[in-house]
Amino acid sequence: MDLQLAGKRVLITGASKGIGLAAVRAFLSEGASVTAVARRSTSELDATDAVFIPADLSEPDGPRRMVETALAADPRLDVLVNNAGGGSVPDAARTDPIRGEEEDWERIFALNLYAAVRATRAALPALTEARGAVVNVSSESALQPHTVPLPYSSAKAALNAFSRGLADNVAASGVRVNVVTPSATRTDLLMGEDGAVAHAAAAMGVDADTLLAALPQQIGMVTGALIDPSEIARAIVLLSSPTMPSAVGSNWAVHGGVLKMPS
Repeated sequence: MDLQLAGKRVLITGASKGIGLAAVRAFLSEGASVTAVARRSTSELDATDAVFIPADLSEPDGPRRMVETALAADPRLDVLVNNAGGGSVPDAARTDPIRGEEEDWERIFALNLYAAVRATRAALPALTEARGAVVNVSSESALQPHTVPLPYSSAKAALNAFSRGLADNVAASGVRVNVVTPSATRTDLLMGEDGAVAHAAAAMGVDADTLLAALPQQIGMVTGALIDPSEIARAIVLLSSPTMPSAVGSNWAVHGGVLKMPS
């Protein structure tokens, strides 16, 4: 199937590893030109044909400067993928988020909500010119906020609301806005040394590898396996494709059966 992405210009945040890196590879395989953004590059990203822009999107002017840098090299922009997210949550915020430090909430919201809002605002004129697409990467925890620290799930829920409202407001200009919602995916956010599994295992006094092996069944993944980032990347690519003109304001959940009710 020709997704009509050859020659399209794509900007992807959080692109150095995990879902972002998988998205870089997926767009490149479709013949797109990719600009990849992260705080730091990785050897895996360096091995691709993507152009790299270093940026800290949690800083208030980081997203704007990122977009300006990308457009200075080429004023065209067909697709914006707001994938940057995550961030560390102190143990206090995991156990009692209401009495946690306000700065913890601000930092999580800066990366998981404001970065996408600011990047989209900066990129919207170019996307309007191209009649392009925005895909925001959310989280299943936005729909089940009890499953992770509340600052993170709240930020992702706000991202969903922003995306749905924006989709209606910019559709007439030809820009499509959609969301991809992954459940437990093989990324550092889940599996890294400072990831969710490591923190949960330490709190429970169990081995992290044992907990990770049992995780799919425990959270209700009927597939019995965590999601590979390439699956999420394929959903992102499809929602970005001009061959999907009626995909507007959608939230595609890729969850392995975790969500038992429609999202």
